[in-house]
Amino acid sequence: MSDAPKEPRFTDDDYAFLRHVRFGELPPAVRPEDRVELTETDPGRGAPETPSPNWDLRRGA
Repeated sequence: MSDAPKEPRFTDDDYAFLRHVRFGELPPAVRPEDRVELTETDPGRGAPETPSPNWDLRRGA
């Protein structure tokens, strides 16, 4: 048997209350008619159009 005290279990309502206390009210959601499409206008700086396999840093090459 474990002598460690059991941690209290919280319900979803408890967690919702704690989030509200910590962060307050959420801002209103953005309406679909107020959304805009993002258009990237700044060209890449020095990066090639098609990266070579040597640029893949995840492979550790």
